[in-house]
Amino acid sequence: MTGSFTGKVALVTGAGQNIGRATALRFAAEGAKVAVVDIIADTGNETVGMIKQRGGDAIFVQADVTRAREVEAMVAATVRAFGRLDCAFNNAGGAGQYYVPLVDCTEEKWAWTIAFNLTSVWLCMKYEIPQMVKQGGGAIVNAGSLVALAATPLLGAYTAAKGGVLALSRAAALEYAKSGIRVNVTCPGAIRTHKHEESMRILGATAAPPAMPMGRPGEPREVADAVVWLCSDAASFVTGTAFTIDGGAFAQ
Repeated sequence: MTGSFTGKVALVTGAGQNIGRATALRFAAEGAKVAVVDIIADTGNETVGMIKQRGGDAIFVQADVTRAREVEAMVAATVRAFGRLDCAFNNAGGAGQYYVPLVDCTEEKWAWTIAFNLTSVWLCMKYEIPQMVKQGGGAIVNAGSLVALAATPLLGAYTAAKGGVLALSRAAALEYAKSGIRVNVTCPGAIRTHKHEESMRILGATAAPPAMPMGRPGEPREVADAVVWLCSDAASFVTGTAFTIDGGAFAQ
């Protein structure tokens, strides 16, 4: 797909590290101009620097994706800088506190998890989609998780949030299919990120780690490859799908 995004603009949230950074770099490598969005300026600017060092074009936009005004400003800044918005990877999210029994989850923790993982995706699409409709089309990928398809005990709030992302994305895919907008969801399994390493440390003391049929966790770049493909013309008839990137875990 080399150069297949030349002239296009991609927005990636949570792009300061891990999967988000890998995806921003991959979009840029394919010729896209990239809006790198993160709540942490240092890491976000590092990603922009990496893109520019490789000859790409990118801007950093600092935003808390749980706040409507900041999400609206994020999209506006992207369009102001690059003139359009063709692709969005709504990636920001996280489980936060791992492996807590459902009844021990506090109201504050529940609200935070839903806001960070589900409400944020709704807000991003709320402001991304009108711009794409105006242009005549676009592609959105929302970050789900394997837990949206196969629930994991002790991750109740996170499972509910990611299940909601999948349902919301399918609704959006149907609503905007005739507007030329495709909406899909990535459902990664174990991916080698900082959070994965943290969860493995916790699991090592409490339970057996999840099975990995391929004998290893995935790499962020492998998720990035899937995201970029889903946004490409090669996936022009793919919408409303849950795209597993899990090394066979869901097949068990």
